[in-house]
Amino acid sequence: MNIRRACLKDMDGINNLLMQVCLVHHRGRPDLFKYGAKKYTDAELSDIIKDDLRPILVATDEKDNVLGYAFCIFQQHINNNILTDVKTLYIDDLCVDENLRGQHIGKKLYDAVISFAKGHGCYNVTLNVWSLNEPAMKFYESCGLNPQKIGMETIL
Repeated sequence: MNIRRACLKDMDGINNLLMQVCLVHHRGRPDLFKYGAKKYTDAELSDIIKDDLRPILVATDEKDNVLGYAFCIFQQHINNNILTDVKTLYIDDLCVDENLRGQHIGKKLYDAVISFAKGHGCYNVTLNVWSLNEPAMKFYESCGLNPQKIGMETIL
């Protein structure tokens, strides 16, 4: 397995995984997530792949097929009234193909994100996880992540 920055030839593999993620969210919250949708259009995904402020890391097999991805975003709040200006790498989305889970691909991707963040002078790595996705929550806890903030709602 290899972990590297995504390139345009990875779009089909990434799109397949984006559909898997949306389906997990749709099953958990069909009131919020559409069935059969994906987070980005092909044009948006192409732009993200080219954007150094929004790096995507992909895990690939020996034939260069995408096994998983980590969408990341550099964040920094310079001169904010209340926040310090630490540099953060935010994991916007991390997914491993549902047929390959349990092979530690996600952990290797997460470790690569940590290494990438350290190499770019980041203070921390953050992410959000939907409470409906208990397997993901357990995975992140097993990686050593701790809750930073909690989103709450009331349905009207």
